[in-house]
Amino acid sequence: MKEKKEKKESTLSKLMHFAGNHKYYVYASCILAAISAFIALVPFYDMWRIIKEVLEVRPNFNEAIHIKSYGWHAVLFALLAMVFYIAALMCSHKAAFRVQATMRTKMMEHIMKLPLGYVESQGSGKIRKIVMESSAATETFLAHNVPDKVVSKATPIGLLIMMAIFDWRLGLMSLIPAIIAFVLMFTAMMGPKMAEDMKQYQNALETMSSEAVEYVRGVPVVKTFGQTIFSFKRFKEAIDEYEKWTLDYTKSMMKPMVCFTTFANGIFAALIIAAYLFAGNTITDQFILNLFFYILITSILTTTLMKVAYAGESQMLVEDALNRMDSIMKVQPLPESKQIQVPSDASIDIENISFTYQDATTKAIDNLSMHINAGEHIALVGPSGGGKTTVASLISRFWDVNEGSIKIGHVNVKDIDQKELMNQVSYVFQDSRLLKMSILENIRMSRPEASDEEVIQALKDAQCQDIIDKFPEGVNTIIGSKGVYVSGGESQRLSIARAFLKNAPILILDEATAFADPDNEVLVQKAFEKLSKNKTVIMIAHRLSTITDADCIYVLKDGHVVESGNHEALLETKGVYEHMWHQYNQSVKWKVQKGDEE
Repeated sequence: MKEKKEKKESTLSKLMHFAGNHKYYVYASCILAAISAFIALVPFYDMWRIIKEVLEVRPNFNEAIHIKSYGWHAVLFALLAMVFYIAALMCSHKAAFRVQATMRTKMMEHIMKLPLGYVESQGSGKIRKIVMESSAATETFLAHNVPDKVVSKATPIGLLIMMAIFDWRLGLMSLIPAIIAFVLMFTAMMGPKMAEDMKQYQNALETMSSEAVEYVRGVPVVKTFGQTIFSFKRFKEAIDEYEKWTLDYTKSMMKPMVCFTTFANGIFAALIIAAYLFAGNTITDQFILNLFFYILITSILTTTLMKVAYAGESQMLVEDALNRMDSIMKVQPLPESKQIQVPSDASIDIENISFTYQDATTKAIDNLSMHINAGEHIALVGPSGGGKTTVASLISRFWDVNEGSIKIGHVNVKDIDQKELMNQVSYVFQDSRLLKMSILENIRMSRPEASDEEVIQALKDAQCQDIIDKFPEGVNTIIGSKGVYVSGGESQRLSIARAFLKNAPILILDEATAFADPDNEVLVQKAFEKLSKNKTVIMIAHRLSTITDADCIYVLKDGHVVESGNHEALLETKGVYEHMWHQYNQSVKWKVQKGDEE
C-alpha cells in the first residue's frame, strides 16, 4: 500500500509541475471534494432520525412532528454537497485545462529543439498521438478522477465514524467485503502486471492508429496499382495485434473484476448475515433502526469502491501517458555553444566528417571532406543511400556529426546560433511541405516580418503568377483540406518562393524538381536560375541534365566521395559518373521513343 501511495504521489507531483500557480486550484478542488463527501453523509443521518421517530411513535404516526424538518434538512445538505462538489469540479477543470495546455506547449517547444532527423524517424503520427492523447488523458484524470478519488477516500472516513456511533458490529461486518474488494483492486487489478499489460495495450493501439492513417493516405495509390489486398495486410496485422492485446487484457481482468464486483456488491448480503448472527431471538427497535441505516449506506460503499476502481484505471493510463511523454522529453536537443560566432561569408568547409544514424550498424557518412567556395554551385549525385541528403542535413545541422567538423564562413556550425544558422541556409525540400493556410501565409513563413508586397514579389520571382491567377482569391487562397489542392510542380514553385523571400546566402536544393511535370520543370528551372545568383548552392539531383552547369559535381557512394569535378571532366574519367550519365540518357531516350510511338 505504501509503495502504491508513493507512486500515486509521484504521478500527481509530475502533473503539478505543469500546473504552475494553478496547482492551488487542485488543492482547492481536493478540499472542496472532501467537504462535499462529508456533507453528503448528513442526509443519511437525517433519514436515520426520521426512521427512529417513526418507530418511536408507532402506531400514532401523527405524533411524528419532526419528519418535515428532518426532510428539509436532508434536502438542504444534499444540495449543499452538490454545490461543493460542482465547485470542486470547476477548480479541477481549470487546473486540468492549464496542465493540458502547458504539457502540449512544453512538448512542442522541446520537439522544436530536437534534431529534425529525430522527428522524421519517429513519424509525425506517433508524435501527434503522444502529444494530443497523452495530455488528454492527464486532463481527464485531473478534471474528474482526482476529485472522485478524494471523495472515495473521505467517504469511508465519515462512514467509519458513523458506523462506530451506531452499531460497530454491523459496521464491521459491512466492512469485511469492502476490505476484500480493496485488497483485490490494489493487488490483482492495479499491480505491476496490469500496468505492463496496459502499456502493451496502448502500444498496440498506437500501432493500429498509425497503420490506419497510412492505409487511408495510401488508398489512391493502392487502388491505382491494384495492391489493395497487399496494402491492407499490414493494417490487418496491426488490427490482429491490437485484438490480441485487447483480449489478453480483458481475460486477465475478468476474474479480478468479477471478484471485485461480487464483494463490492456483497455488503448487503453481509448485513443480512450479521442481522441473523447478532439479533438472535431478541430483535429490538434500536437494532432494526441501525440495520436500516446500514442498508441505506451500503449503496455509498459500493459506489465509493467503483469510483476508486475507475480512478485506479485512469491513473494507470496517466502513468503510461507520462512515460510516453518522458520518452520524448528525455531526448536531448542539439547542444548550444557558449561562444556564439557569426559566419564571415557563405563558404562551406566539410572536414573529415563521419555520421551514423541511431540504431544503424553502418556509417551513413565515412570520413568525407569537401570545400565549397562562397558563391559556388555544386551538385551531389550518386546511387540511392549514398549519403547525399545526409550531407545536406548535416550542413543545416539537422543532425550533429559524430566526427570531424562542418564550417560555414570559417565558423563551426555548432558555434553558430540556431536562428542565425537558419538565416544563413534556405532549404528547398523534395516534399514541398505546404501547410493548411493561405498561399500568402505559407510563403511568409520564411520571413514573418515581410510585407504583402514582398511576398507577392517572391511569388513572381518563383514563376508562380499563373498559380495565383487561376484562383479567385489569389494569394489568400487556402491550400489543403477545406481549401484547394495544387500539383506537385506547383507546390515546388511555391516552396521556391519561400526561398526567394528568405534570400539566404546558402541554398540547398534536395531533389527540388522530383515531382515536376515537363511544363512545371521549365518554370522551376527558371526560378532556380534567378534564385541561385550570387548564392552558394548545393544541389541534390537524380536528373543529371539539371546539374551539368555546376562548378563541381561530387559523386557519393556508401558515404564516400568517389569522384569530383565538373561535368566534362567527370565524363572523361569513364568512372561512376560517366556510367550514371549513360544510364540517364538511355532512360530519357526510352521515354522519348515511347512518346513518339504513342
